[in-house]
Amino acid sequence: MDTQELYSRGLAVRKQIFGADAVDRRMGALGEFGAPLQNMINACAYGDIWSRPGLERKIRSLVVLGMNAAINRAAEFKVHVHGALNNGCTPDEIREVCLMVALYAGIPASNDAHRIALETFRERKIDV
Repeated sequence: MDTQELYSRGLAVRKQIFGADAVDRRMGALGEFGAPLQNMINACAYGDIWSRPGLERKIRSLVVLGMNAAINRAAEFKVHVHGALNNGCTPDEIREVCLMVALYAGIPASNDAHRIALETFRERKIDV
């Protein structure tokens, strides 16, 4: 598969997970300067890795949440909480990931993840 096919498939997957408006905002946020990075994200991350058959999207979302929480990437964690909810993850499943982070990456990272997840649930009017 060529890079353009990966890009097109990845852009479609990304929009399914996060919504077209959110993806368009993120893709345009850094203008032409950030275009090569957005191309890589669409082709490599979503066109290749997120499109592989080995794990369903819900599981991939939970894995990405754990990794972003563990390395303290608050902005990406929040984006992926939205994506995880769109992929069918429940607040309880997201909380369990945050608890695993406490055990393996530390309580401060888990505390931030809990706070961001709760903030995101409130924005989406999800009762927890």
